[in-house]
Amino acid sequence: MHRALARRLTPLGVALVALVAAVGGCARPGTGSGPGGEGTPARTYTADDVVLRVEHTGGFLPVEAMITRMPLISVYGDGRVITEGPVVAIYPGPALPNLQVQTIDPVDVVDLAARALAAGVGGKNDLGQPPVADAASTRFTVLSDAGPQVTEVYALEITDAPDGLSADQRKGRETLRNLLADLTDLPRTIGPDAVSEAKPYQAEAVAVISRPWTDPGDPALGEQPEIAWPGPALPGAPASELGLSCATVTGADATAVLAAAAGANMLTPWVSEGARWSVNFRPLLPDEASCDDLS
Repeated sequence: MHRALARRLTPLGVALVALVAAVGGCARPGTGSGPGGEGTPARTYTADDVVLRVEHTGGFLPVEAMITRMPLISVYGDGRVITEGPVVAIYPGPALPNLQVQTIDPVDVVDLAARALAAGVGGKNDLGQPPVADAASTRFTVLSDAGPQVTEVYALEITDAPDGLSADQRKGRETLRNLLADLTDLPRTIGPDAVSEAKPYQAEAVAVISRPWTDPGDPALGEQPEIAWPGPALPGAPASELGLSCATVTGADATAVLAAAAGANMLTPWVSEGARWSVNFRPLLPDEASCDDLS
C-alpha cells in the first residue's frame, strides 16, 4: 500500500483494502452480498469519476418520477458527495429536489470504496427476493481497478418480510443495509471533521420531463398559478411511450429555468408558446450531460 495512503486511511480502511486485495484475485463482478467484489479501489480517479453511487431503481412510481429520481448518494473522485436533503412534507411538494453537496478528502473516497467492496458490492452471493410487491431495488456501484462493480438487491430496506430468505441471504442484506447506513451518515462513518458543511448543489444543466398539463381535479388544492416558461420551447424529444418528452437545458437557459422552478411546485402549469405543460425537473449531476443519461 502506498505510504501516504496508509497514513490517511482509518484503521478500518486499511483492513478493508487488505481484505479486498486478498479476495479480489479470485472474484468476479456480479450481483451479490458477501465479500467478493472484484479488485481494489482504483489507484487514481478523475474529478468527475463516480467512485461510489447508491440509487433506487424500479418500484411502483409514475414513469416521470422514475426518470427524474435522484441517486441517494454520489461520491466523486475529487471528494464531492452529492445527496438529496430533507424535503418539506407538503403536497404539492417543491418542483426541485433539495440537492446538497459536501466534500471529503479523496483518501476518504478510497476508504469508502474499499468499505463497499468488502461489504460485497460486485460479489455473486445470492441475496434472495422477499415476497413483497412493487418495491424498489437498491443498486450499489463502486469503481474499482477492474471497472464498475454493481450489486442490485430487491426490497433491501424492507426488513419485516423475512419469509422465503435463507440465513445467508438475510445476513447479506443486513451487511448491505449497514453499508447504506454508513454511506448516508458520513460524519458518523469517517468523522464530523472530515465532512464539509452541506451547501446547495448548483447544477449547470437540467433535464425537463414534460407532458400536457391537466387539472388535478382536487378543489382542496385550489387554483395553481401558472408560470411563463423561461427556457427553450416545450416539449422536448419523446422520452417514453406514455406521452412524455425530455429536453436538456444548459447555460443561461438552465440558470433561468432553475430560478423559476425554485418558486414552483409539482403541479405548477408552465406556459410555453400558449400551451400549458406539467414539468418534472432533474438537475444533471457532474457525470451527466443530457436526457440520454437518465434511466
